[in-house]
Amino acid sequence: MNTKHSSGTEKPAFFDEMILPDGTNRPPYAEVARWLESQTRPMIQRKQQEAASIFRRLGITFAVYGREEANERLIPFDLIPRIISASEWRFLERGIEQRVRALNAFLHDIYHRQEIVRAGRVPESLINDNEAFLPEMVGFDPPHGVYSHIIGTDIVRTGENQFFVLEDNLRTPSGVSYMIENREAMMHLFPDLFSKHRVRPVERYPEMLRQTLESVAPSGCDGDPVIAVLTPGIFNSAYFEHAFLADQMGVELVQGSDLFVENGALYMRTIRGKNRVDVIYRRVDDAYLDPLAFDPTSMLGVPGLFDLYRAGRVTIVNAPGTGIADDKAIYAYVPEIIEFYTGEKPILNNVPTWRCGVAEELAYVLDHLPELVVKEVHGSGGYGMLVGPAASKKELADFAARLKARPSNYIAQPTLALSTCPAATVTGFAPRHVDLRPYVLVGDRVRITPGGLTRVALKKGSLVVNSSQGGGTKDTWVLED
Repeated sequence: MNTKHSSGTEKPAFFDEMILPDGTNRPPYAEVARWLESQTRPMIQRKQQEAASIFRRLGITFAVYGREEANERLIPFDLIPRIISASEWRFLERGIEQRVRALNAFLHDIYHRQEIVRAGRVPESLINDNEAFLPEMVGFDPPHGVYSHIIGTDIVRTGENQFFVLEDNLRTPSGVSYMIENREAMMHLFPDLFSKHRVRPVERYPEMLRQTLESVAPSGCDGDPVIAVLTPGIFNSAYFEHAFLADQMGVELVQGSDLFVENGALYMRTIRGKNRVDVIYRRVDDAYLDPLAFDPTSMLGVPGLFDLYRAGRVTIVNAPGTGIADDKAIYAYVPEIIEFYTGEKPILNNVPTWRCGVAEELAYVLDHLPELVVKEVHGSGGYGMLVGPAASKKELADFAARLKARPSNYIAQPTLALSTCPAATVTGFAPRHVDLRPYVLVGDRVRITPGGLTRVALKKGSLVVNSSQGGGTKDTWVLED
C-alpha cells in the first residue's frame, strides 16, 4: 500500500501532518510510516472489519435524524492514528486553558454586572436579546463560580504552527466515549505499533470527570457527594455515551422520572428506597430541565429542580445558561473576551468571522458567498450550513435568499485549508481532512485530557468532519517528550 500519498493520484494541497513538502516523513510519524509500509490492503481490511465488530458489540452508534433509512449507525473508525508531538500539545494546552477560564469569567460577568457590555466590548443586544441567554440565572453564583465544567473545544490546523479554534462547546459536548473506545480498539488491534510510541493516556477521563463533579458539590453536602448522570433516554443520539460515562464513573444513570424533589433536596428512586443526589451531570437541554421553570410540556426534566439549584441544594453540570458563551454570534468576540478577562492576547486564534446581522458584513458575505462557509448561529452537527466552494449555483441562490430573510441567524467564515492526515481508503492510504476536539474539565482546577477526539472527513475532498455528514473518527496520540 502506498504511504507516500503525495506521489499518488490524490496530491495534498493542504498542510500534511505526516509528510513534509520534500516527501520525507515528519519525525513524530516515523514509526507509523514504517508500519504503513508493511501493511497490505487485505490486512487493513481485516482489521477494519474487526474494529467494526468491536464497536458493534459495544453498541457504539449514533443517530441520524431526518433520514428515511435506519437511523442507528456505527461511526466509521479510521485505523491510522493521528500523532501530536509533546511540544505541539503543550502549546494547545496553554491556549485551551486560557480560553476556558476566560469564557467562564464571561459567563459570570454577563449574569451579574455585565462589565464587558458596559465597557463597550460586546454589544448589549448580543447578550440580552440572545435566545441562549437565561434571565433566570441573573444574580446566581454557581458552586465555586464554575458555569461550564465540561467543554469540548473544536480546533483545526492549517500549517506548521497555525491552529484555530473553530467553535467552543460549553453546553453538553459529546464524543468522549469514542475517544476512549478508539484508544481501546487501537491497543487491541495494533499492540506492536502502540508499544513503539510513548503515548499519553486518555483512559483516565472518567476518573477525572468524577473528581471534577465531586469538587463542585454544594457547600452543604454531607460526606461523599452522590452523583447521577441525567439522560433524555435511549432514543437520544448520545445515549451510549451517557450510559458509558455513568458506568465508568460508578454512578447512577437516571431519567427525569427517576428523580424527585422533596423537603428541599433532590432524590432518586432506587430499589432500596430514595437516595439523595448532590450533583447532576445533565445531558438534557436547558429548556427541558424543569417543567416548572422552563418548558411546561417537558417530560425529560424534574419539577422543582431549578429552584433547588438556585437555593444551592444541588449542582447542575453544566450550569443552565452556558449556551450563550458558545453561541456562534458571540464566537466572533472571544478574542475580546480573552483580553478583557485575562489581560492577555489569545494564544489560540479565532477563525475570521463575518456577522451577517451587521449590514456591511452581510453585503460582503453575499458578494463572496462561493468562497465562504456559512453557519446557523444555533446550528450544530454540520446541519444548516453552506460550504460555498462545494455548492451549486442553485444552492448558493437559495442560501442567499435565506441570508437576506434572516441575516442575524447566520455567520460566515473563510473556507479554511484544514490539515490532512493519512486515512485508510478503498484504494489505499490517502490524505483526509481532520479536526480535533480536546475535552476540558473545570472544577477545583482545569483538567485537559491529552489529545481528544480526532474527526476525519472520509469523503475525498470533503471538509465536513461531522459523523452525520459522512465523517469518521481516529485515535489521537499525544507523545511524551
